[in-house]
Amino acid sequence: MITLEQFQSCIPTNKNAEAWYDPLVDITPKFNIDTPERLAAFIAQCSHESGEFSRITENLNYRAESLRKVFPKYFPTNELANQYAHQKEMIANRVYANRMGNGPEASGDGWKFRGRGLIQITGKDNYSRFSEFMKISLDEITEYMETFDGAITSACWFWDISNLNRLADTGNIKDMTRKINGGFNGLEDRINKYNMILGILK
Repeated sequence: MITLEQFQSCIPTNKNAEAWYDPLVDITPKFNIDTPERLAAFIAQCSHESGEFSRITENLNYRAESLRKVFPKYFPTNELANQYAHQKEMIANRVYANRMGNGPEASGDGWKFRGRGLIQITGKDNYSRFSEFMKISLDEITEYMETFDGAITSACWFWDISNLNRLADTGNIKDMTRKINGGFNGLEDRINKYNMILGILK
């Protein structure tokens, strides 16, 4: 498997590596993330998504200019973007409304079911599926995903239902990134992290 020292080398800027280590080595084998290639891919993707295991809840603190760039569909004008700038809850409720099982903007579902865990599971549908898997309520699952165990378990669950071990076995980081991200954001960083971590594990 992976030693604590190896894991600390994988996420060198994180001061809580020891707290992450025990749930990592306990939970990943249950999802067959149990080879150097699979574990390297998992840690690399989680590290990119969470800022080296430091952010397990989506921030959404965007400036108006960033809203226009990142979410042009939802903020087509400067005037609208200025109304929402730095309003994290309002931003989430707008950009995640009426999709992924969420209700309209006024429902508050966008904020409640914003990205959580190491792979930023998002949307009421995904939260509901994960809560059914864990056999706990929807309210409990949101709290659980902000714990060390829950952040890792939710990422492993997503990894499993997305069949990412198959892509990890061939080192296909590009297709893996598309399944996780919906595109190729940060692909170069993900590949660099994977190569670095695989070198540590081997």
